[in-house]
Amino acid sequence: MKRSRSANLPDSLHHRLNTYALAASTAGVSWLALSQPAGAEIVYTPTHLNISQNSTIPLDLNHDGINDFSFSNFYAGWTNSGVGALLLKGAQGNGFWASTNSAAALPAGVSIGPKGPFRGYGAMANMFQTFGSFQSWGPWVNVKHRYLGLKFSIKGKIHYGWARLNVTNGHGGFSGTITGYAYETVPNKPVITGKTKGSDEIESSHDLPNPASATLPTPKPSSLGFLALGSPGFSIWRRDESVAATEYATSVRRTS
Repeated sequence: MKRSRSANLPDSLHHRLNTYALAASTAGVSWLALSQPAGAEIVYTPTHLNISQNSTIPLDLNHDGINDFSFSNFYAGWTNSGVGALLLKGAQGNGFWASTNSAAALPAGVSIGPKGPFRGYGAMANMFQTFGSFQSWGPWVNVKHRYLGLKFSIKGKIHYGWARLNVTNGHGGFSGTITGYAYETVPNKPVITGKTKGSDEIESSHDLPNPASATLPTPKPSSLGFLALGSPGFSIWRRDESVAATEYATSVRRTS
C-alpha cells in the first residue's frame, strides 16, 4: 500500500500566504472606512415659527439648548398713532449679516463667512403711523423667502448659518414667520444661504469600485488587501496566486 506523505511548502509560498493573511487582517477595517460616506456638513431644520406681536422668540440653531439669537416684535398703539419694530439680537459673540445698522434681507445663494459685515444687535424693520398716515422702513418690510446671515459660537468655535423668514406689516405692526434655518458643522467654513445639504461624497471616490455595479466574483479573504488597492492590486493578486499555485504543485511532485 502506498503511504501518503504531507507536502512541505517552500519558504517563498509560506511568505506569500503570511503576507496575504496580514493584508486580510487590516483590509476589512480599511475597506469599510474608505467606503463609508462622509456625513452631511450642513444641518437644516424646517420650521414654521411665528414671531407674534409683542413677543420675543429665541432661536437655537444647533439644538444644543443654548439660544443663539432672539427676535423681538414690538408694537405700541394709541388712538391715532402707533410705533412698531422687528428687532434681532445675537447672544454674546454672535452676530448677523448687517446692511448699515440693520439686519440684511439676503437672497438665496449668498456666501456667509468670515469676511461678512456682522453686528450683534439691530432692527430688521420699523414702522410709524399717526392720523391716518403710515410709514415703514428697513430691509425686512414686506418680504418673502429672504435670509438672515448668521455667525454664532459652538464650544468656543465660530460657525456660520442662515435663517429664512417671511415678514408682513400693516397699521397693526409686523408679523414674521421663520420657515427654516441651517448651519455649517465645520468651524469657520462659509455657508450658502438657502443651501440645505452639504457634500457627502468621498474625495478620490473614482479610485474605489462601485459596489452596486461590481461584477467581480466574491474575493477570497487573502485577496482583500489587494482589492483595497483597486484593479492594479487585483491583477497583482491574480498573478501571485498563479505563481503560488505553481510552486505548490512543484513541491508536491518533489515530495511524492
